[in-house]
Amino acid sequence: MIITRFAPSPTGGLHLGHVYSARAAWTLARAPQPFEQRAPEQGARAASGRFVLRLEDIDTERCRPEFADAILADLAWLGLDWDGPVWRQSDRGPVYAAALAHLRDAGLAYPCFCTRADIAAAASAQHGPDGAIYPGTCRSLSDAERMARSQSMSPAWRLDVAAAAARAGPLLWHDDDAGTVAADPCAGGDIVIARRGIGAAYALAVVVDDAAQGVTDVVRGTDLFAATHVQRLLQALLGLPAPRYHHHRLVLASDGRRLAKRDTAQTIAAMRAAGATPHEIFIMLDMAPLA
Repeated sequence: MIITRFAPSPTGGLHLGHVYSARAAWTLARAPQPFEQRAPEQGARAASGRFVLRLEDIDTERCRPEFADAILADLAWLGLDWDGPVWRQSDRGPVYAAALAHLRDAGLAYPCFCTRADIAAAASAQHGPDGAIYPGTCRSLSDAERMARSQSMSPAWRLDVAAAAARAGPLLWHDDDAGTVAADPCAGGDIVIARRGIGAAYALAVVVDDAAQGVTDVVRGTDLFAATHVQRLLQALLGLPAPRYHHHRLVLASDGRRLAKRDTAQTIAAMRAAGATPHEIFIMLDMAPLA
């Protein structure tokens, strides 16, 4: 049985890009034909799959209950119904802590005391699509140095990606468009798996939650394609199954810009308030430029 999910962060309102991804995941679970060919208004749901919903609200400084409520209201208004209860990452701290402990006990995670400014200023820092790649500054700290630094700040935790990749060996994952992909987790450097003051980072939480919800197919934008490499590594290290991936093109605004939550005029809530219907929203979505 196909199980897909939609997992927005409640840091703002849903925009057309979110709905494009949610509809694709919904349709893959609900309809027997290819997911691009069906919209929610086209009829009764099929019983062949499940569409589950998760709110990635672990960052309590940026996430707001009112945004979470608005997301649920928008999805219901659009007819994108989900199966089972809504999962919230803020309820799952102990599960993430156990996954982090597993990686620490295996000698594959280390505390990092660097700030973003430290990383950007490091002479050895390389730059990837998401900014500076961590140069490994804290990887070789002694126990005494770590103890001393922990007196003044709590650390983040990073995955020693090279050691982890050597432990896991060659890995593959499947993408609907790219086919079978050889994982290259080292390209992004030692990623953060637990943020300072927060029990887990996105990369760790997402693989743990996808496995726990039984997700078989992950539908998301091409902006997350590169992140799949290290997520495949984490799945292997934690003994979790690897879902199939469907990375779709990104919806752009009419002027070619990437959609952003801070642009409140582009939110579904604003369109609803202006009198748009769900049918009109889906027409707009089908006519929107993609990148």
